[in-house]
Amino acid sequence: MSRTVNWTRDSRGPVRSIALHLTLIVACLIAVFPVAWLVLTSLKPRQVIETASVRLFEQPTLDNYAEVLRDTEFLTWAANSLIVSLATALIGVLLSATTGYAVSRFRFPGFRSVMWMLLITQMFPVAILIVPIYNLMAGLGLINQFPALVIAYLTSTVPFCAWMMKGYFDTVPVSIDEAGRVDGLTPFGTFWRLILPLAKPGLAVAAFYSFLTAWAEVAYATAFMTGDEKYTLAVGLSQFVGQHKAEWGLLTASSVLIAIPAAVVFLLVQRHLVTGLTAGATKA
Repeated sequence: MSRTVNWTRDSRGPVRSIALHLTLIVACLIAVFPVAWLVLTSLKPRQVIETASVRLFEQPTLDNYAEVLRDTEFLTWAANSLIVSLATALIGVLLSATTGYAVSRFRFPGFRSVMWMLLITQMFPVAILIVPIYNLMAGLGLINQFPALVIAYLTSTVPFCAWMMKGYFDTVPVSIDEAGRVDGLTPFGTFWRLILPLAKPGLAVAAFYSFLTAWAEVAYATAFMTGDEKYTLAVGLSQFVGQHKAEWGLLTASSVLIAIPAAVVFLLVQRHLVTGLTAGATKA
């Protein structure tokens, strides 16, 4: 008969406990160091950043932030990124949720083809897709327009999120759908009124992934957008890097400002993230 051993804090020896805590501390320091270095650099004046010596915290100032907000098109780039990211998240969640529910609950002609399409479209890197998508958008007259970016981002977010949502819907008992039909609900009514309220963790993950994909993407935005008034943040930052010199103070200050909206979105959906990411691992 096998015996289950419950490892508790008391069952570990002092050496193992110390080694474990030291490992965790080192891992935390490694994870925090790049972020701390970015923030500290953004608070340094230009003459300190350009020196060869390493100085962690000297002559702190907010001049870099003031220059970014006052003398550049940062706010315009931020507004553009926010519009594109929110549109991508909203449309992406709608399409991935409906697609995931359809392939989870129904077996229709072409079901396998849809599943293969969702899987195969995730295999192509962005470098391969830029040219055909650019030609398609040029034919539609959408170059230098925000809908072009939204459509391009949806080509990568919807397949992944649809697969994830299918896994989540598979964990929702089919008896709920049957109860909805007994009460006279249509398939869409069942999905909208009964299933979606239960799928909030999965929807939160899909929204978070779609938002971050659009917020941090560079390749499509560089190819499709021209002019400061149409740049997104990821492309706008490239304006701080010249042929012979980079404005590290402006770059780091902009990076800190860019991270704030992503952190806010994360805080809003964090309690659903773990549940949504792991829900597809098992089937009820």
